[in-house]
Amino acid sequence: MAKEKKLFYCRECGNETAKWQGKCPGCGGWNTLVEAPMVKTAAGKAKAAASAADAEPARMKDIAIEAENRLVTGIAEMDRVLGGGIVAGSLVLVGGDPGIGKSTLLLQMCKNLSDQGKKALYVSGEESLKQIKLRGDRIGEFSDSIYLLSETGISLIDGAIQKLQPEIVVIDSIQTMYDENVDAAPGSMSQVREITGILLRIAKSRGISIFIVGHVTKEGNVAGPRMLEHMVDTVLYFEGDAAAAYRILRGVKNRFGSTNEIGVFEMKGKGLVEVPNPSEYMIQGRPVGEAGSVVTCAIEGSRSFMIEVQALVCHTYFNMPRRTAAGTDYNRVNLLIAVLEKRLGMRLSDSDAYVNVAGGMRITEPAIDLAIIAALISSQSEKVMDDRTVLFGEVGLVGEVRAVPQCEKRVAEAMKTGYRTCILPYANKIAIKKSGNIDLSEINLVGIRNIREIANRREWS
Repeated sequence: MAKEKKLFYCRECGNETAKWQGKCPGCGGWNTLVEAPMVKTAAGKAKAAASAADAEPARMKDIAIEAENRLVTGIAEMDRVLGGGIVAGSLVLVGGDPGIGKSTLLLQMCKNLSDQGKKALYVSGEESLKQIKLRGDRIGEFSDSIYLLSETGISLIDGAIQKLQPEIVVIDSIQTMYDENVDAAPGSMSQVREITGILLRIAKSRGISIFIVGHVTKEGNVAGPRMLEHMVDTVLYFEGDAAAAYRILRGVKNRFGSTNEIGVFEMKGKGLVEVPNPSEYMIQGRPVGEAGSVVTCAIEGSRSFMIEVQALVCHTYFNMPRRTAAGTDYNRVNLLIAVLEKRLGMRLSDSDAYVNVAGGMRITEPAIDLAIIAALISSQSEKVMDDRTVLFGEVGLVGEVRAVPQCEKRVAEAMKTGYRTCILPYANKIAIKKSGNIDLSEINLVGIRNIREIANRREWS
């Protein structure tokens, strides 16, 4: 007889503990642990023992490698993040905040693939078939190659997949699915781990590409065991404020392509629309002739785009000045403020400082340090940076401006967008001149070694 025991799992992060605690040891949430019975069965051990005799190693030199035929989704931004398209038999995890547009994006992907004659199965454990149809009507008319299933039992879903034999399967979401052989609540770590293992075997054995939607915790990580991200082939995060227009699809893991690629989308009435030129959208509506606003060039993956950095410095009436950072690292902003106070003698201890990366993007690379420095100087001194000047560079603790990678791509993007002056690290300027790949007659490169040089630039007015 199977041995019964009880576990407690967290409703927020899925962490399991042997006894109840007021505070979850995984995410730190209070009163989030709930009791769930669990039974260890011998079914898994029997299956493993039966298949152990069939395992036979193969020589590496005998394995033939064929060119991967990727399935193009019809969404260029998504294909970019996936590395050129969907690889057959891949398991993709898509995470994001509630209401960000994960289900809409995957439904649009299924529509495009069904229009190409590919058979797609959309499985939802959260919505009924009518609810999915109502959401799909906003996107457009669907072909006969897309099928819907409202089910949470993995055995029934496996049977439907085996019967239909689709090329693409979407599971929305993994936290609602359950396996009757695991006596635990849906969404618990045991269920999520077992369901993902079953889906992985289905994808690899039958060559079916499966997309899994995963809920996220308040920290922004996919709920459930961390092993979930190690089991899948690709991990995509859909980021952005639900109230904002822009959404960022970011690839943080990809066994079949490069990581840290991003795709930019705009949410409209008929679904998500691709943004092929993010630079134009990110600096659209930028105020002209206003202090505290500068433009920099950021790199995400293989993509460069222009982005506006804003700063506001104002006198505070409290003992502790306030520091706020939106779209960039808060600790990095505090570090740069300290550099300004020490190296340039700026008095910011009696002022509130607010830094914002406009457009809803989150940029953490140090190449925007120089832009943050310039925006703070501009706001504090009420000087305005020239509208056709772009800045980028990493700033060190002694005020030095260090070189950043992919400088040629940044300068080329600035030229394409219409900027005529680029303030950059001196080492990057020398490297660009030596390469000779950029026509310097169309842009003026200004190389600086220290932030003291930027405080007295003629680009200020």
